[in-house]
This record gives sequence, C-alpha cells and structure tokens, in this order.
Amino acid sequence: MRGQILLLSGPSGSGKSTVLSRLFAEFSNVYFSISSTTRSPRAGEKDGVNYHFISLEEFEKDIKDGLFLEWARVHGNYYGTSLKPVLEALNNDKIVVFDIDVQGYFLAQKKYAKQITSVFLTTKNATQLENRLKNRASETQESIKERLKNASKEMEYIDKYDYIIINDDVNKAYDELRAIFISICLKSSNIKADEFLKIWNNKG
Repeated sequence: MRGQILLLSGPSGSGKSTVLSRLFAEFSNVYFSISSTTRSPRAGEKDGVNYHFISLEEFEKDIKDGLFLEWARVHGNYYGTSLKPVLEALNNDKIVVFDIDVQGYFLAQKKYAKQITSVFLTTKNATQLENRLKNRASETQESIKERLKNASKEMEYIDKYDYIIINDDVNKAYDELRAIFISICLKSSNIKADEFLKIWNNKG
C-alpha cells in the first residue's frame, strides 16, 4: 500500500470545498473520499457527488458491520468514510483526500498515521467565519450558532495537525494547499524502491 492520504479539516464555512475543487481540477492522481451522511441534501447537492445520502438505519448497520474507516456524529447527523474504496485507491498509488472533522481525524490517525499528512483550514477569526455562514442561504440562525460553537471546539486541536492554513485570501490558501499536495506526491514512500534499484543498476 504505497498511496498517501491528505486529510483536511476545518470549521464549516472555512472554504474547504472551494480549495479542494481547485485541487481536483488541477491534479488527476487523486481519489476524493466521498463521505456518507444521514443528513438531508442541501440545495444543489447530488447523491454520490457531494455525499452518499443514506438512512439512519443503514448507517448504523454499516457501523455495526465495520464498514467505515471513521465515523462521527456531528450537528445531530452521522458522517462517515466507507473503507473499501479508500483501500483500493491507496493500493493503486493514489493520493486519497479526506475532508473530515476533528473527531474523524483522530479515528483515521489511529489506522493510517504513517500515511496521513494533515491540514487544518480556518478563517482569520470567528467574525469572518460567522459572516461566511450568514452568507449561506441554507443556514438558519440556530444552525449558525451551533456551527460557531463547534468551530470553537475544533480550533482547540489545531496544534495536532501538520499544517495550518488561514483562508483570508482564497488564492493564497490554495497555493499553500497545492504546495503541501506536491510535497506528498514527492514523498519517498511513493517510490517503488526495488523497481527503481533495478533500473539504477541497469538491470531493469
């Protein structure tokens, strides 16, 4: 299993989807791990593209059957990462990208610590995050309050991540994420050493 994992966390509204969409548009050696969730789709979201939208009963059965790499309950809904496609992508030398919360990060870290490069994306302050959430048509005053509360808790763990990106300027934030991604691609663990040595010794 030679693939690597880029794990991205950050408060809802920090801009994770924006920078990741640019990353996927530029690079092809990527597998984006699409999470499953029990929450209802937002306007414009599609099943199998943004999330796998499944029932509470199905999600809890899959938990029992051990079919998730990680799962967590956030804002009253379940979110989780199906294990099978992740393993397949890693075995095919892909860079697997996770967009998961802090709870999910710690669960994934227990299984794939050596392969994970972790990034925490955030706004420059809580006020900027609140303004972004207010600009979302899908958010209510109650949901904004809940998300800000959860964001404050998540911020307490930023020192557990390899990198912190402050998304005050989306172009700068993407450039920083892009540089991290390229460094992952260049990790020596991605090189098949035995095959390279044969070539280097003119035996390949």
